[in-house]
Amino acid sequence: MSERRRAVVVGAGIGGLAAAVALHRRGWRVTVCERAPEPTVVGAGIVLAPNALRAFDAIGFDVVRAAGSAAPAALGLRRPDGRWLHRADTGAMTARYGSPPLAVHRATLAGALAAGLPEDAIRYGAAVTAVDGADDRADNPADRPVVRTTSGEITADLVIAADGIHSPLRRRHFPAHPGLRYSGETAWRSVLPADGPPPAEAAETWGRGERFGVVPLADGRVYLYATAVVAEGYRPADLRAELLRRYGTWHDPIPALLGRLDPAAVLQHDLHDLAAPLPRYHRGRLAWLGDAAHAMTPNLGQGGCQAVEDAAVLAHLLDGTDAAGVPAALAAYSGARCARTDALRVRSRRAGRIAALTHPLAVAARDLALRAAPARTARRATDDLFGGLNGLPASVAPGQP
Repeated sequence: MSERRRAVVVGAGIGGLAAAVALHRRGWRVTVCERAPEPTVVGAGIVLAPNALRAFDAIGFDVVRAAGSAAPAALGLRRPDGRWLHRADTGAMTARYGSPPLAVHRATLAGALAAGLPEDAIRYGAAVTAVDGADDRADNPADRPVVRTTSGEITADLVIAADGIHSPLRRRHFPAHPGLRYSGETAWRSVLPADGPPPAEAAETWGRGERFGVVPLADGRVYLYATAVVAEGYRPADLRAELLRRYGTWHDPIPALLGRLDPAAVLQHDLHDLAAPLPRYHRGRLAWLGDAAHAMTPNLGQGGCQAVEDAAVLAHLLDGTDAAGVPAALAAYSGARCARTDALRVRSRRAGRIAALTHPLAVAARDLALRAAPARTARRATDDLFGGLNGLPASVAPGQP
């Protein structure tokens, strides 16, 4: 049976590679089609929350061992003057969820996932131009889709669209969907080399319409990110001056970290999410995963984490399924994932609106509410994020509270 099952994954990001590794370990022949001509990961650091770590466990992928190192990254919240709004308790998170969030470099994680695939599994420079015959076919449900790429055609039993936030396959197969919505914020991200003292702990600082995050990585590098409320498409003429103007007077160690920043190594992206949910995450033998399925703002730190959850659930539901059973397994995948991921998309949008407040009175009220919130309120919120994997039984996803 495994000889007949072939999967094509469109996109070699974290979610696509996680799905490829999960299916490969379950006996599928997997081909990953990536439009980039060589291994390239857009991004800087990534914080893997406990739910993503459990999803990797379900896949059978040891993040710490495969990536070489990972640093605890439970994020506390601070004000620009340095006062804490909420301080993360790494020990309590470990006791409740089995691990605190862990920070790794995206390129390191992607490289480790790629190393878990056969040498010829990833085809770089193979942009997918169309997927034909993947939709439900009442006349012949055994028909196999054909993936058309710039380097040839591939016939498969399953196609996974992990082609990112601007997913061409999403636009083609859901033409009535309204697409993306601009959140009102842009983001800058970078990783500093290990050439200075690392910060003592991870934290995110909230100002008026501005945020700054500091996440130490295990190898001494530091992942930095910042957001600001600006018009869509805004790009400063002098990036260093812009960042110093916005954040240069904030608490230590932010000014010193900005002093070490190379503007050429800074990525800037406007933050978008889906304007509305997709009606489902599959059509026949084609499934959507990660940002292609449920693009969300990064305010909860769950975009990449949900992509890994998708991969674990999808592989579990396909486990033991022959080629004829793929459409039913993908329907079950939609049923397992749509409600959870869309709830997080909406929740992340709301959290962003609170974090991006600009009026002084509104910001003061927000900060007071954060400082006064009882521990049980924060625990309920994190339980909802980290506490389960929809579509996986407890035996497959251990450690759920």
